[in-house]
Amino acid sequence: MQHYTGYKVGVLALQGAVSEHIEQLQSLGVEAIVVKKVADLAMLDGLILPGGESTTIGKLMYEYGFIEAIKQFAKQGKAIFATCAGMILLAKEIVGEENIYLSLMDIAVQRNAFGRQVDSFQSDINVQGLQGTFPAIFIRAPYVHSILSKKVAVLAEVDNHPVLVKQEKLLACSFHPELSQDNRIMQLFLAMVAGD
Repeated sequence: MQHYTGYKVGVLALQGAVSEHIEQLQSLGVEAIVVKKVADLAMLDGLILPGGESTTIGKLMYEYGFIEAIKQFAKQGKAIFATCAGMILLAKEIVGEENIYLSLMDIAVQRNAFGRQVDSFQSDINVQGLQGTFPAIFIRAPYVHSILSKKVAVLAEVDNHPVLVKQEKLLACSFHPELSQDNRIMQLFLAMVAGD
């Protein structure tokens, strides 16, 4: 297994599932940073936008100046990994909504696409580039409603809906890979951080 010692990856810690991402990063030898202020971004090689409540996280990102700061971070060619609510924050469009946040990835996202909390489920999915299936955990998950440019590659689907997509140094997924004991999706992201 590849270890990524020497890299610093931050997890945006305004709200949501932060500790599980931190633990998975540490298990792969990465220095994991809890990001609570814009100044923290300067030391990072990559950034994770975790799941949680996208509206709440989005409001706090505006409040603390993270929207512009993360756009600049992406412009510097640094890698960003967005899970669940993070996918909504990264998208160019949110179906049926005016309000968008980072507008970095050429996707339109459907919020709560698989239903409410009670409709949470786990599915073994095929992921491009991985051997065998990946145990994907979906909790009030969005999915990619439409791809807005040819820059976006679909790495996994459920019911013909993209649930894991990549665009240059951006990776976004509908599910929660950090809740699984399987760290291969995190390794895919760390390979992007390392420029592998």
